[in-house]
Amino acid sequence: MRGRMGTQGSPVKSYDYLLKFLLVGDSDVGKGEILESLQDGASESPYAYSNGIDYKTTTILLDGRRVKLELWDTSGQGRFCTIFRSYSRGAQGILLVYDITNRWSFDGIDRWIKEIDEHAPGVPRILVGNRLHLAFKRQVPTEQARAYAEKNCMTFFEVSPLCNFNVIESFTELSRIVLMRHGMEKIWRPNRVFSLQDLCCRAIVSCTPVHLIDKLPLPVTIKSHLKSFSMANGMNAVMMHGRSYSVASSGGGGGSKGNSLKRSKSIRPPQSPPQNCSRSNCKIS
Repeated sequence: MRGRMGTQGSPVKSYDYLLKFLLVGDSDVGKGEILESLQDGASESPYAYSNGIDYKTTTILLDGRRVKLELWDTSGQGRFCTIFRSYSRGAQGILLVYDITNRWSFDGIDRWIKEIDEHAPGVPRILVGNRLHLAFKRQVPTEQARAYAEKNCMTFFEVSPLCNFNVIESFTELSRIVLMRHGMEKIWRPNRVFSLQDLCCRAIVSCTPVHLIDKLPLPVTIKSHLKSFSMANGMNAVMMHGRSYSVASSGGGGGSKGNSLKRSKSIRPPQSPPQNCSRSNCKIS
């Protein structure tokens, strides 16, 4: 992957994730306008031959992570059947673009979905209605497009590159869908920024046994929250003054209560029998 060089000469990536998106749709629906509205990134294709293919890169910020997008537009290629087979390899997301002022471009979305199902099945996709700034010439109602997107299990956006409206938002939502689908949310969870309340609860629970939380000079609601935080984060066993306490749930016995505090037994090393032991059956305990 491309990146910049660090101070030690080792490459340092300028992004956390790299995604490849395709913009598909009929000619003259404004796919090139969407790419031109992105100010950052390169516009030169990394491949030697890219006739009829527009290329642009951009970097977005998603939940504190830098996501670099490689955007490919098959502008001017009509139904791009042969080109789609090659450029769809490795694509993680697809934007189906139509012009809200052109009814024919919206009706053609069915053809593109068939091509995608044949050559890139299972790739996440969203529906994008372009040129919202020409709403006074609208030929495709918003409600109809939204219902069509829901029918085909797609997220729907109406964008305007001229007004810079919903362009980045559509890319961000598709990136979120792709990353969540690949299980990337498991990587984000441990790196989330803790709130001040979480940090205070962690500091108090880490040095206070559960059974002593009720004795703290705090309001009842805060004490209840501390207990819940302790149980939810597995911090219900706390060492204090050389003693270990743990919360043990009842196993359905007769006289045991719901939750009781038990003091863990300290394990002592085995001791040797006294040398003057006269009993023959003296054993090491």
